[in-house]
Amino acid sequence: MIAIGVQAEAFDPGVELTRLEALGGGGVASFTGLVRGDGGLVEMMLEHHPGMTEKAMRAVAEEAARRWPLLGIVLIHRYGPLVPGDRIVFVGTASAHRAAALEACAFLIDWLKTAAPFWKRERFADGTVHWVEAKAEDDAAAARWGG
Repeated sequence: MIAIGVQAEAFDPGVELTRLEALGGGGVASFTGLVRGDGGLVEMMLEHHPGMTEKAMRAVAEEAARRWPLLGIVLIHRYGPLVPGDRIVFVGTASAHRAAALEACAFLIDWLKTAAPFWKRERFADGTVHWVEAKAEDDAAAARWGG
């Protein structure tokens, strides 16, 4: 089971974990990313290209399913205006054993940071606005998994 969600609305990690647990494996791993309020951030606006984003996320999920014996994958990424503390991304994996679930979860979040086509614009309390640039450390994290 691979479930991909690209959505403006909030998600409930508990619901997604229950869905993965219901698959009957021995291990479920997850990551929930939150919008940070560093430097006075008041809003992060995420934009994406419908169709392209889902396709890229599915490709990464399918690669994880080829590499590890997974029972299920849930990927959710939000778009639109988000504020500090909002949930922005959920990655969940289920497998018969913990190692596969944990490794696949780490792989997925590393690759989503670099391969999912989202554009992020930050707005700060002082009125400053800027687009978020790709980070070398995100590229390095994804590179450790190979191509």
